[in-house]
Amino acid sequence: MSRIATDPDNAADQPPPGDDTAFFGQPRGLLTLSGLEVWERFSFLGMQAILVLFFADTVAHGGMGMDPGTAASVSAAYGTLVYLVSVAGGWLADRILGSYRAVLWGGILIACGHYSMAVPTATMTWVGLGLISAGTGLLKPNVATMVGKLYRTDDERRDAGFALYYMGINIGAFAGPLITGWLGDHKGWHWGFSAAAVGMTFGLIQYVAGRRHLAGRKATAEFRLPDDALRRAVRTIVIGAVVVAALAGLLAAVGWLTMDRFVDLLTIISVIAPVVYFVVMFRSPRVTTEERGRLKPYVVLFLASVAFNFILFQAYSTMMLLASTNARTEIFGFHFPASWYASALGAFEVALAPVVAAVWARMGPRQPHASNKIAIGVILGGLSFVLMVLPTSGHSGDSYLMSAWWIVGSYLLLGLGDILLETSGMSATTKLAPKAFANQTMSLWFLSLALANGIQAQTVKLYGEVSNPAYFGVNGAIAIAVGVAVIALAPWLRRTMHPVH
Repeated sequence: MSRIATDPDNAADQPPPGDDTAFFGQPRGLLTLSGLEVWERFSFLGMQAILVLFFADTVAHGGMGMDPGTAASVSAAYGTLVYLVSVAGGWLADRILGSYRAVLWGGILIACGHYSMAVPTATMTWVGLGLISAGTGLLKPNVATMVGKLYRTDDERRDAGFALYYMGINIGAFAGPLITGWLGDHKGWHWGFSAAAVGMTFGLIQYVAGRRHLAGRKATAEFRLPDDALRRAVRTIVIGAVVVAALAGLLAAVGWLTMDRFVDLLTIISVIAPVVYFVVMFRSPRVTTEERGRLKPYVVLFLASVAFNFILFQAYSTMMLLASTNARTEIFGFHFPASWYASALGAFEVALAPVVAAVWARMGPRQPHASNKIAIGVILGGLSFVLMVLPTSGHSGDSYLMSAWWIVGSYLLLGLGDILLETSGMSATTKLAPKAFANQTMSLWFLSLALANGIQAQTVKLYGEVSNPAYFGVNGAIAIAVGVAVIALAPWLRRTMHPVH
């Protein structure tokens, strides 16, 4: 019998056989990973839906007492930190932990962070956000990479599989704000954070229970460091973390490291990090000439992701603030918390993801090229903001209330765009990634989310300072222009993105 057949580590790292179609025609492991993401998104986006409202609420009502622009900026900075840490998460999975353990420990940190935020003190709120940032950085890039490992490169089920995986994500995105939003509105913000903690705990339980169906579950990292280098790396990480924490504490104590400066620092890092990362991969001797050629079109996809996610993340910041002050919270006589608008985005993605997956599966090799799917997604994201120009125009003051259907319609456009861009983008990333940087290249995709949040952290400061029509109109128009530019580059992208179709 061959070594491939008998080596458990080898078997654990190989895609399942092509006839594994137990989950809607997809590998059974997709159910496990989708289930994990249901609960991770339930906790993360459930908390995110109420976070900016918690920051902006008065201290007397249990909030942090920030003005709206600052609340949106701090919320965006938190998102920036989450995705910046994903770089370290990808490296730790590749070199030290392995994908399975990186995701497991990431989930544990996320759960601990949400439990910390359930404690009603400002200190525990910041501790919890730090733990969630670290945990999401470990979990998010590596679970997406594990989905990619369920398929061989030429498996045409891949895009449909990512669409189903993304549908699972959005079941959590739909349910999370409903539960946390109701608890935050009726019981208190920290009750909402408690629900997020319980959700992540459920996700960890089902992830461990379904481990045997996963590719990439072996105990060691795929590109594990030699023992001496591993010990040095761990020692450097621990010492570096202690030094950074001590320095940050000292600067904060003397009054230099203010919240505004911390937000600005994260924005600067979000710009520098992807530039450095691209340079390292382009120059690495472990990247072949063919792989280097595929990285060039990836830069275009990266920038498209930045443009779209700059709009998407404001569904949980400026759009939440707009909904809480200038939108009716009533549909067909039913009243609901403003945070429930965030569930509309998840609901549309749950409903539309299987439709998109079925269309791509039915079209097979005739489906649009991945770059065109991404471009259309960016354009739809821009249109979701341009739409908001209409209900926010022509008012003499800020006391107007728009119909709930305007925000629902905006989220419909945004949800469809998100499905097109994120599923195609993550799928393309797993195909274009240099083998030696597999998990880290997925981290690079998430760095586009960090950059989007970093830009947002500065831009949202203008919310409330300029008119709402100008704010939403200009930001939406920029995203549309980026989408059109990607379409214009389609011929070159089709030539250079092989094996992406």
